[in-house]
Amino acid sequence: MNKTELISAVAEKAGLAKTDAKKALEAFVETVSEELAKGEKIALIGFGTFAVSEKSARTGINPATKQTITIPAKKVVKFKAGAELADKVK
Repeated sequence: MNKTELISAVAEKAGLAKTDAKKALEAFVETVSEELAKGEKIALIGFGTFAVSEKSARTGINPATKQTITIPAKKVVKFKAGAELADKVK
């Protein structure tokens, strides 16, 4: 499912116009992005939790040249599914 299909599905289930569903989805994505950028965690009970995790610097190998390279530390976004979502997927 892509973004357009998601907007259509949300609009249909919520009884909203597609433009309103699009605004709601974009507001959700923007809010989640802003909070994660601040290092906050977002927990949606029954759905899951979005959080920021830090990966430490490490060494790797460039597959083209076989040379050892240093992969810098970085922050990554993680999502952990909640119990209700995990049960629905089973």
